[in-house]
Amino acid sequence: MFEIIEKKVLAENIVLMDVYAPRIAASALPGQFLIVINDSHGERVPLTISDYDKQRGTVTIVTQQIGDSTRKICSREVGEAFADVLGPLGVPSEFTKMADLKGRRYLFVAGGLGTAPVYPQVKYLHEKGAVVDVVLGAKNASMVIYEDKMSAVCDNLYICTDDGSKGFKGLVTAKIEELLAEGKSYDDAVAIGPMIMMKFVTKTMRPSGIPLTVSLNTLMVDATGMCGACRVTVGGKTRFACVEGPEFNAYEVDFEEAMRRQGMYKDKDHMCRLGRK
Repeated sequence: MFEIIEKKVLAENIVLMDVYAPRIAASALPGQFLIVINDSHGERVPLTISDYDKQRGTVTIVTQQIGDSTRKICSREVGEAFADVLGPLGVPSEFTKMADLKGRRYLFVAGGLGTAPVYPQVKYLHEKGAVVDVVLGAKNASMVIYEDKMSAVCDNLYICTDDGSKGFKGLVTAKIEELLAEGKSYDDAVAIGPMIMMKFVTKTMRPSGIPLTVSLNTLMVDATGMCGACRVTVGGKTRFACVEGPEFNAYEVDFEEAMRRQGMYKDKDHMCRLGRK
């Protein structure tokens, strides 16, 4: 029984749920994802792990209502249970393999719903003694999520809104340029959000030489590699985001191909996409 322990509405059509899954929580790491199956007739919906509590035995998912399957997930209430939750799946973030993270400087760029999967990574690094700055982008103030939680685990939080209703007025790329111009330096950077955002964050950061990782979780469908929906070219080779990722070296990703592939499914209810504004 994968019971829903807690449910919160974070913003319009965006719902957070804590799900009781002790075995998954015990082994989960930042960067990984789950497959959620709503009922006996439900499809496999990939959702990035947004947090986990080993003692409580829960994992946190954040779902944006896009099509029929995500609507059904979001309609579930506390006390109800999903038919199945599979995971943790995918390759954990590269920094989880590093023995000493104390003092390393990280920049995270989160766009829209991409803020949710960024949170467990920032939390993990904070607990390991790393220094972390976060640039969080949203359309407007009402779409900013995880502000308090993120502030508690990062050193500096920079909020950007398209309309200027909260924080910096402008795109996250403009804020990145401002930080680098001020002399900010980082050992590594991570961007998670809409594909177009990650493309331009990559373009903006390339001259800096700072290693940059992006998550291609928005391409995943069945999360087995068999459907081929998440196939993308990285470093001139064909890779599958669900089994070899979802995180890859940003400078090696063919974003034009990735966006074309993503566009093939934009009208399909079964395509549950994370990191969308």
